[in-house]
Amino acid sequence: MTELDWHAERSDLSDLSQLDAPAPADVDLVAVRGYRLSRVREQMRAYDLPVLVLSDAVNIRYATGTRNMQVFTARNAPSRYLLLTEHEAILYEFTGCMHLADGIETITEVRPALTASFVAAGDDIAARERAWAKQIHDVILEKVGKVERIGIERMNGGAALGLASLGYELHDAQAPLERARAIKSTEEMKCVIASLRATEYGVAKLRAAIRPGLSEQALWSVLHQAVIARGADYVETRLLSAGERTNPWFQETSAALIQPNSLIALDTDVVGCFGYYADFSRTFHAGPDKPSNTQKTLYQVAHEQVHHNMSIIKPGMSFKDYSELAWNIPERYHANRYYLSAHGVGMTGEYPYLYHHADYADAGYDGMIETGMTLCVESYIGEDGGAEGVKLEQQILVTETGIELLSQFPFVEDLLH
Repeated sequence: MTELDWHAERSDLSDLSQLDAPAPADVDLVAVRGYRLSRVREQMRAYDLPVLVLSDAVNIRYATGTRNMQVFTARNAPSRYLLLTEHEAILYEFTGCMHLADGIETITEVRPALTASFVAAGDDIAARERAWAKQIHDVILEKVGKVERIGIERMNGGAALGLASLGYELHDAQAPLERARAIKSTEEMKCVIASLRATEYGVAKLRAAIRPGLSEQALWSVLHQAVIARGADYVETRLLSAGERTNPWFQETSAALIQPNSLIALDTDVVGCFGYYADFSRTFHAGPDKPSNTQKTLYQVAHEQVHHNMSIIKPGMSFKDYSELAWNIPERYHANRYYLSAHGVGMTGEYPYLYHHADYADAGYDGMIETGMTLCVESYIGEDGGAEGVKLEQQILVTETGIELLSQFPFVEDLLH
């Protein structure tokens, strides 16, 4: 028997069979792309930005539906970028990849990218950055005419300075993009649900593979294999840990071996089907014995926090009011609290951040919870210096009357009762 097939005869996993179902295939991607591009242009008008220059791989994908080496191009900006106006979407594509946007109706033109990086230009980087800025300037004049304000994303300092030297008033494109992405369409929600179902299938495979003596890394690889096979792109973080490595949270997956009767906590953070983020957290028990009372208490407190905070969310609620009504974290768990109470989610973690009451004065900002937002409601419960901790999280949609639960992976009955 191999290290990952020992679970085949287990009888305690019957509640996971419902998750082994194909993702929906009836997504109208033309409608999805059209909606998203219209959202971006709506926000461009709201922020008085006639031109955006986007270098973030996720934002390029949101605005156009095009994808190319998403992790690589996110790290190597600007090697692939988008110039967006009211009527034009000009994609500057990486060398040898011009064909990838074929048939994508949101793109009006594809041009070769001028990679402004030291790796590409060496000691001529300053001249390359000036040439990059001149390229953008010339296209703006060609397509729009003279404008004063443009929105840009993170890029080389020299590239941004080059644009400023040409007379542009530079504005951060984060705000219009985040506000555009915050509200999902009905067709987008099919993508979200497909991504969640594929990820839940992967977590079911992972849960079934748990056994003492297996390394965290070997267990974590089960999720990767399962979600990639079902159309996901990648897992954005390394958040699976076991036993004493569950406290505090944010200890990256390691070669540590899972010990008997320990807790295993994970946060999925999967960039899944159609590029949509599947983000829920679960904590499991390794066995072979039943969970201890201490483990059950941690789990039940985390479960209470998540469900209380889900219960108060409604459209029209201000972020400040949410913070005031949110679950009060007991003092014994306060030092190790998760840094957020809830956050937006779409193609990655997104606007808004909703803060704990204790943190709102220092970190919080106001705004409005709106119909069509998708949110993740978080909990991490573990005492400062405690032996273990529990991470739970649910993904929801804000509806006209309240919320709809999107993540459906079951909780662990032996820990809950």
